This record gives sequence, C-alpha cells and structure tokens, in this order.
Amino acid sequence: MLWKAQKDNLVKFEIINLRDFGIGPRKTVDDTVYGGGDGMLLRIEPLVAAIEHAKKSMPDARVLLMTPCDNLWSQEQAANFAQTDNDLILVCGRYEGFDARIDQFIDEKISVGQYVLTGGELPAMTIVDSIVRLIPGVLGGETSAEIESYSDGKNLEYPQYTRPENFRDLMVPELLLSGNHAAIAKWRQEHSN
Repeated sequence: MLWKAQKDNLVKFEIINLRDFGIGPRKTVDDTVYGGGDGMLLRIEPLVAAIEHAKKSMPDARVLLMTPCDNLWSQEQAANFAQTDNDLILVCGRYEGFDARIDQFIDEKISVGQYVLTGGELPAMTIVDSIVRLIPGVLGGETSAEIESYSDGKNLEYPQYTRPENFRDLMVPELLLSGNHAAIAKWRQEHSN
C-alpha cells in the first residue's frame, strides 16, 4: 500500500541519514552520557542539523520524535494526520536515546507501545503505515478504513469469514450466509470487542 500511495503521488517519502550530519571525519552522531551510565546518547548537533535540513523543503512540517513516552500512538491520531496536508518529519532514536535538548526542536513525542526497541525505525514505519492507509485512494474500497478495529476509538472489529463454508468441520456462522442484512449487522455489533 505504501508503494502504491507513492506511485500514485498520494505521499512522498524521503529518508535522511543522520550520519550525513555527523561530526568530524568519522561522522560521529553519539557520545557518552553526562553524569555517567551505560550506553551512548545521540548528540544534539546532528539531530538538529537533520531536522533543519528536512525543514528547508517542508517548513511547516510537524516533527515527531519516536521515543518511549506516555503519548501512545492511536488510530485516532493516525486518522487526524491522514486528514491533513501537513508534512511530517519522524525522528528515530538509537542507543540510549536523545540529548534532552531535542525537545526544543520537536512538536510531539510518540510511542507505539510500552516497551523498548533498539531504534525508532520500526515505530516510524508503524506510524507511516497507519496514516498512509487512511489517505483516500490508498486502500481498495471507499469505506475500507471506516469499519475496522479502533475506527471508533476503541472497539475491535467483528470476526469475518470467507470460503469455504466448512473447513475441517469449522463452519461459517449460518446467519452470515442468510442474506438478512439487518440480522447480520446486529450479529456483527454483538461480536465486536
């Protein structure tokens, strides 16, 4: 879907390598943490230089920082971003995280769950996918993204079935084969979590 969206000029992706803004002959992007402790921290200079570089072609872009925080990504947030023409800059972390001064150069911190990954690339891809699939014209049908899990904020979608009707004595519920659309709608509502 992401490839199709880009091919159809519904979105444009650009990957910016933080090392292009690294410091010194080795293009260093990290350093030890003041105050001690394990791990390396991404330095502020390459981070800000990369954001400023991206802002040259997208001056009004919102800058989202992928990091463990209490702002958990949701379907509602994806829908809100999909409905705007705003450009996004997604900043991905590595190592122990970011120099805290990065907060002055971002608009919002985002987490995709209450766990830690080795980098921000997977959360960024998750966020991109969840937004792009909601842009009109990306999915097959006009209402493909309207009736699905979390489309109303919290409910999960009802169980769905396809051919064959009987697979190893596991049957499709007979009501779904009845053609009674009112009864099917009621069944679906009752079976949504």
